[in-house]
This record gives sequence, structure tokens and C-alpha cells, in this order.
Amino acid sequence: MTVGGISSITNGQGAMTSARISSEKGKFEELIRSVYGEASSIGSNIASDQVLPEGRLNGDYGSGFAGTFRSINDKKSTPLGAAANQANPNVKQGTIDRTSKLYEKSLEIESYFVKMMVSQMRKTVLKADGENNFATKMYEDMLFDEYSTAMTKNAGFGLADQMYLQLTNYGVNVEA
Repeated sequence: MTVGGISSITNGQGAMTSARISSEKGKFEELIRSVYGEASSIGSNIASDQVLPEGRLNGDYGSGFAGTFRSINDKKSTPLGAAANQANPNVKQGTIDRTSKLYEKSLEIESYFVKMMVSQMRKTVLKADGENNFATKMYEDMLFDEYSTAMTKNAGFGLADQMYLQLTNYGVNVEA
């Protein structure tokens, strides 16, 4: 019977785990080098604008509002929701260019407000004991981000329309 160190206690599992981690680390470092153009085994030089869409972080898999409206009819559409229900009959009804960058940013702000509302609603729901860990909270947050984006696209609240009309009245233009 051999009396020894850690290896005899773990039956060599420590060495196997260490080798596996070292192998994975090497593969990851090779991937990083290929992205930055330091190695040619996986790909050639890749520019950051090819890796990431504009304004999105690597690993940000949520849906956004870019390219939501593409039709020629979206260039001059009428307001929806609260923006269509103007209380003042003397205010001229404006048109909205839903393909513009300004409208896309207005949708993002509306989505943020909807997310705040949905998050407050979520706090009223009682949870079981095992549903309060970090991973569950993170997943639920991402899920509710997608819910708010889908609600903003489809519900027709009209907040983005109101913001767009107000900002165009003041001559705001977002092209960057």
C-alpha cells in the first residue's frame, strides 16, 4: 500500500482536471490571438466592426430595434397609441419616419420605460426558496429585457411616437 500525497487521495483526478483546464485555456488563447490577427490557424485579421454589430457588446444576444421598420410606407406613417390621441384639436398631426435613427432611439427609451414597469410588476410575485439565486435573477432580467422589447415593438403604446414628434419639432436629428 502506497502512502502518498494528494494523488493517492483523489485517484489522479486532480491531474486530469488540471490537464483539461490547461487544454481549454490553450484553445481559448488561440481563439483570442486569431481574433486579434496574431495567429492564422482559425481566421485572418478580423476588424471589430465585423465582429460586433454597431452599438452592441460581444455576447449581447438580445434583440434590438435596428432594422425593425424597412418598408417604404414606414417613411411617412401616422402616430400610434397615445401620440395619435392628441387632446388639442389645434395641433397638427405629424408624420413619423420609423426607419430613422431618431425613431430607433425613441423606441429604445420606450423599451427602457416598459422594462422599468415590468420589473416593478415582477417584484410583486412571490418566489419559491430556490428561485432567488444569482443565475435565476440574471436570466429573468434578460428575459424581461426581451419581453419589454417585444412589447414596445407590438403593443403600440405610442411613447416613442410622442418622443419622436416632440424631438423633430425642436429640430433634433440623430444620424450617428
